[in-house]
Amino acid sequence: MEKFKEQPILDLVLMHVVFAIPAAIILTVFGDVAIGARLLAVVVIYNIILPLWAYFRGHKEWLEIWMFVFPLSILMVLPDWFLASQLEVLTFPVDGFPMIGTVPIYMAGLWAIPLFIIVFTGLAVKEKGTTMTYLAIIVISLLLFGGSEATLWMLGSWYAHDVFMIGNVAMYILIPEIILGLSTYIGFQMVREKAIWQRLAMAFTVMVLYIGNASFFYFIIERVILGT
Repeated sequence: MEKFKEQPILDLVLMHVVFAIPAAIILTVFGDVAIGARLLAVVVIYNIILPLWAYFRGHKEWLEIWMFVFPLSILMVLPDWFLASQLEVLTFPVDGFPMIGTVPIYMAGLWAIPLFIIVFTGLAVKEKGTTMTYLAIIVISLLLFGGSEATLWMLGSWYAHDVFMIGNVAMYILIPEIILGLSTYIGFQMVREKAIWQRLAMAFTVMVLYIGNASFFYFIIERVILGT
């Protein structure tokens, strides 16, 4: 265990292995429970395990990242709400579990998972230079967000529609999600040692930037290029 503790990347992998066990049980064994309840349980477990693991194993940087991406994750309910109720290109099935507008409550914490991994990845390769760091963030953002778009619909959690798609992945949203990964990393770097109100202001800025990018690329790809 000390070997993992002394190597943050290995320790993060170990933490995610530990997290994956109850997550897999909740998502697969309790199939008769509403998906909203199951995903909320998974989200709560992750956002408890991560800061506790970081605290007790001395990963101060993990706590700094989590304290930035968790408030951002809560704010990300607003872009999801916008895509679902205004652009009407995203649907969250109603399963009787609490919603924030048209968005299930679990989404308020779900974004913290990929955003934490993205920022951690950027910091892990930072010494290799800016170009390599941004390239790594682009790749990991595409894998995490594109992978979730391609697979999580099978859980009945959400799905895109009425847009150009390859498989189950909406093409217009990929570039905004990549920019989200980059802006989250850059924003964290800018405010990690600032006052809490400055960190929250940056999180709000990143969220608004994502809404703007989602709207812009929806318009360019769906309306201008495809003419739908």
